Amino acid sequence: MASLALLSPSSVKSSSSVLGNNATRLTLRSPSSVILRTPRHAPVSIKAVSSPSQSPPVSQDDLKKMAADKAVEYVSSGMVLGLGTGSTNFYVLAKIGELYNSGKLKNIVGIPTSKRTAEQAVSLGIPLSMLDDHPHIDLTIDGTDEVDPKLNLVKGRGGALLREKMVEAASDKFVVVADESKLVDGLGGSGLAMPVEVVQFCWKYNLTKLQELFKEEGCEAKLRLNADGKPYVTDNSNYLVDLYFKTPIKDAPAAAKEMSGFEGVVEHGLFLDMATAVIISGTEGVSVKSK
Repeated sequence: MASLALLSPSSVKSSSSVLGNNATRLTLRSPSSVILRTPRHAPVSIKAVSSPSQSPPVSQDDLKKMAADKAVEYVSSGMVLGLGTGSTNFYVLAKIGELYNSGKLKNIVGIPTSKRTAEQAVSLGIPLSMLDDHPHIDLTIDGTDEVDPKLNLVKGRGGALLREKMVEAASDKFVVVADESKLVDGLGGSGLAMPVEVVQFCWKYNLTKLQELFKEEGCEAKLRLNADGKPYVTDNSNYLVDLYFKTPIKDAPAAAKEMSGFEGVVEHGLFLDMATAVIISGTEGVSVKSK
C-alpha cells in the first residue's frame, strides 16, 4: 500500500523565466520506500461452553423396571413361580423370560394370575401350569395399588384380584413390587378404586351394601364399566364394584371380614398380612421393606 509525502518548502523551486513572475511551480514526490501496514492485533480465541449436562428425570416406567429387576433377584432355578398381573409385573415377566431363555434360570414353572399374564408368559417362552397341578408355590411376585406402613395392600385395579389372592395365599413368599407413588398412610388413602368382585346376579344389591358399610369414610361405590359403557367382566365372569374413599379405611381387618360375609361378594381388594417383602423404587433408588 502506497503512502503520500509532502515535500518541505526547501524542496520547492520557483522559476520566473518559465512560469512568469506570478506563477509558482510546486512539485509533489512520493517516496517509493514508504509502505503502509495494517495494525496488528493479538489473535482472539472464542470457545463455546455448554451448560452442565443434567440427567433426564426418572419416569414412572423407569421406577417400575428398577423394582422389577430387584424382585427377580429372589428367583432361582427349580422354583414354582406365581406370576402377577399389572404394569409393574410386565417388567418382572420380561426379566424372568430373559433369564430363562439365556439359560441362567432353569426348570421353572409359572402359575399366571390372569389371562393376559398367561399370554405374555407364553410369548416369552416361560413354561406354565395351573394351581390345581402345583398347589404349593415357592414364590409369587406381583404389583400393588397401595401399601401401608404395615405392608398391607390394596390390589386388583387390574381386575385380577381373585386369582391373585388365591395364588399368593398358596405361596411360601410373596414379594411385592411398587414405586413410591403407591405408599399410603392408610388403605384407601390414595382416593383411587378399591375393587370388590361380585356375582352378576343382583350386583346393585351388593353395591348398596358396600357403600353403606363404608359410609363413615365417605365411600362412593361404582360399577366398573368398559369404554363402550358395558360392565367390565373379570376372567371369572363376575362384575367389579369399585369403592372410592374420602378418608382411609378405619379398621381394614374388620372391613375385610364383613365384606367376605356378604352374599354375592366373591373377593375384595384388601390383601392383609400377606406380603413377605415390598420392594419400593423411587428417585433416590430402591429400598426393601420386610416384616
